[in-house]
Amino acid sequence: MKQGVIYAVVAYLSWGLLPLYWKLFEQISALEILSHRIVWSFVFVAIVLLVMRRFKQMWGILTDWRKRLTVALSAIFITANWLIYIWAVNSGHVMETSLGYYMNPLVNVLFGVIFLKEKLNAGQWVAIALAALGVSIITVEFGQFPWISILLALSFAFYGLTKKVVKLDSLMSLAWETVVIFPIALIYLATIHVQHTDTAFSMSPLMILLLALTGVATALPLYWFAQATKTLSLTTVGFIQYLSPTTSLLLAIFVFKESFTTTDFISFVLIWLGLIVFTVTSFRAKQKAANLPGKLEVTK
Repeated sequence: MKQGVIYAVVAYLSWGLLPLYWKLFEQISALEILSHRIVWSFVFVAIVLLVMRRFKQMWGILTDWRKRLTVALSAIFITANWLIYIWAVNSGHVMETSLGYYMNPLVNVLFGVIFLKEKLNAGQWVAIALAALGVSIITVEFGQFPWISILLALSFAFYGLTKKVVKLDSLMSLAWETVVIFPIALIYLATIHVQHTDTAFSMSPLMILLLALTGVATALPLYWFAQATKTLSLTTVGFIQYLSPTTSLLLAIFVFKESFTTTDFISFVLIWLGLIVFTVTSFRAKQKAANLPGKLEVTK
């Protein structure tokens, strides 16, 4: 269990610190960074599959057109999420990315109700209402819809929904997602290189190496997360997952010096309260379900 906690903390801390990594490439457009991330993720995952001898398994798991379509949708959703996130970080909206990933667990719950016909208890509805109030206050404060946060939360929630449907492990899922998007990313990079409008290869060798390591930065946290889920309950992972947006929020305030007003604080507090209420009520509901007798015992 200790190892599981370490894996989970390292995974979510890595995701929370990613803004520092993307900020290194501020001079590159978000689309070019994204394309490099996809290409180098494909290369890294291919090497891992080769070392682990799992290529045959990869080609044999998508047995029907429904699974193939679901994986294609999964690739589209995670690509959109990556693009919005990279653009937001390098455009000075790290705090909004943090808000989006705070909102994500509650959007997942709503998706469960809408698409999977799951039932919520009263506490979970209260949690969603608190988060909705927090988002409403921020919307009034901004004077415009917080579309970065909403799009990040929605795209990642749709990504999670497709993964729940297709049921692949993290490595296989990432492998297929990069396979789907890899040709488009490669064609885009080739096109801007021919047109002499690319930026990446005019940088120093060290920066090019760091850009190539985006594949490792993408795959390793997924591996750590997968290792964590093997030994930890989903409730424990659920608590630890807030480390990621919290880290990003602290970076936004103290490192990138983004504005954090009293209204922002009130909005975040409402969302945090919503997350606490949701986590506690969900945990109690699972405990209650676990304590129910599975069958009647016959006594002599």
